[in-house]
Amino acid sequence: MLPTTCILLICLLSSLSCLTLASLNLNLTLPHQHPYPEAVAQEVQRRVNASLSRREMLSLKDQQCAVGNPIDDCWRCGSSWANDRQKLADCGIGFGQDAMGGKGGQIYIVTDSSDRDPANPIPGTLRHAVIQTEPLWIIFSADMTIKLKVELIVNSFKTIDGRGFSVHVTGGGCITLQYVSNVIIHNIHVHHCKPAGNTNIASSPTHVGWRGKSDGDGISLFGARKIWIDHCSLSYCADGLIDAIMGSTGITISNNYFAHHDEVMLLGHDDKYSPDNGMQVTIAFNHFGEALVQRMPRCRRGYIHVVNNDFTQWEMYAIGGSANPTINSQGNRYTAPTDQNAKEVTKRVDTNEGDWADWNWRTEGDIMVNGAFFVPSGAGMSTQYAKASSLEPKSVGLIDRLTVTAGVFGDPRDSSRSESYPGYSGGGTVTDGTTNTGSGGSSGGDDYFGMIFGNSAQPPSSSNAFLLSLLIILILYVTTSHGGLLSLPLFLTLLL
Repeated sequence: MLPTTCILLICLLSSLSCLTLASLNLNLTLPHQHPYPEAVAQEVQRRVNASLSRREMLSLKDQQCAVGNPIDDCWRCGSSWANDRQKLADCGIGFGQDAMGGKGGQIYIVTDSSDRDPANPIPGTLRHAVIQTEPLWIIFSADMTIKLKVELIVNSFKTIDGRGFSVHVTGGGCITLQYVSNVIIHNIHVHHCKPAGNTNIASSPTHVGWRGKSDGDGISLFGARKIWIDHCSLSYCADGLIDAIMGSTGITISNNYFAHHDEVMLLGHDDKYSPDNGMQVTIAFNHFGEALVQRMPRCRRGYIHVVNNDFTQWEMYAIGGSANPTINSQGNRYTAPTDQNAKEVTKRVDTNEGDWADWNWRTEGDIMVNGAFFVPSGAGMSTQYAKASSLEPKSVGLIDRLTVTAGVFGDPRDSSRSESYPGYSGGGTVTDGTTNTGSGGSSGGDDYFGMIFGNSAQPPSSSNAFLLSLLIILILYVTTSHGGLLSLPLFLTLLL
C-alpha cells in the first residue's frame, strides 16, 4: 500500500505545482486585468487589418466613409448614427473594449451648461447626469462650454457623448473617475483644467462628501477599470491631460488629439505601488500634436500597447517609464524635433542601464522620421539596434488615414492644426524588432505595416496537466481498490 500512497502523493503535488506555476505566469495582480495581454494586442492589429482590407474592397464612394480605422468604421458608416448612438459601445478595441458606458440605459440630455452648486447639482446639468446611479447615455442639446467649479466626479456606467455639438469642459478639476467602471468619454474638448476643491461635492444622488484640492488633470483615473476615452481634444491643463493611477486597468485611449502641454499622460502611481503591475492600457490612433514636451505616456509597471499613433512633436522624449513596465510599440510614426539632444523616442526615468536592460520595451513597424530612434530592451531587443529599411509609402499613408479624424470631429485636420477656444486668449525609417511571441522578418499581404505579431495560437491551458493528474489518481484508486498494485512501468505508460 505504501508505493501506491507515494504515487498518489506525487500526482497530487504535481497537479498543485501546475496550478501554482500557471498562476505565477499569469501574474494577475488586479482582479479585472486580462490574463493574456499579448492576445489583446494581436486582436487590435487583426481588427485594423480587417478594416483596411474591407476598405480596399469598397467602391470609391463608400471609401469616403470607411477610412480603415476599426472604431470609426464600426459606427460612422451607418445610415444615421444619431438614431443609434449606443452602437458606439460595441466599437471599442484593446484593453478597454469591454467598457459598456451607459449602454442599455436612458438618454440624458444636458440642457444647462452651469455648475453653480457642486454639492446639489441642478437637473439638466452635466454634473447632475454623471452622478446618477443607473446607466445613462449623456448627450447635449447645443454647443456649450461647461466651466466647472470643482472636479466632475463621474459614476459607473456612464457615456458622455459630445457628438453633434461642440462641447467644452474646462475650469476646476476637471473629470474624475475614482473607483468606478464602465465609463466612455467621447468627442468632447477638455482644456484649461486647474486645481480646485476643499469643498463638498456630490458623487451620487445620496452622497455628498468633502474633497481636497484636485491636481488639475484633464481626465483622472483613480482605481478605475473598463474605461474608454475616444475622440477627445485635450490641452492646456495644470497637471496631466490623462492620468491613470492606483490600480486602474482595462483602459483604451483612442483617436484623441493632444496639444499644448508639458506632462501629457501618466500611467502608474508610484514605482513602489505593486498593484499597478496589473495596469493594462491600449493607446491607439491618437495624434500627439503641437507644443508637447514629454510623457506620451510616462509608465510605471503594467503593460502598455502603443499602436498606430502619430507623434509629430515632443521636446524631451515621447515614451518614458520606470519600475519595469512592458512597452509594446507597433506601427507608430515618431517625428523627432530638430534638437539633436532630443531625438530618442524613449527614456528610462531615473534608472541605470544595468537596471533597465531586462525591461521588455519593443518596437515593431514603427516609422522613425527626422532622426528619431527607439531604444529597445529585454525581450524587445532585436539583433540590431534599430534596423532600418526603405520606408514604404503605403505605411505613411495608412498612419495618416488611421489618425486623420483624431480629436473632436469637425476640428481642423491639417498639419498646421492649432486648438483655439472661445474665451481663451515626410521620409524616415521603419523599425523591425523581434518579440518573445513571434518570428522576425517582414510579412506581406494583409499585415499593412509589415509587423510581426507572433502566432495566433491560444496560450496553453494550465488545466490540462491538472486533469491528467486527476485521471491518473482515478485509475490508481480503481486499481488499488480491487487489490491490484500499479507497477512503475504501467504508471509511466499512463503518465506519458
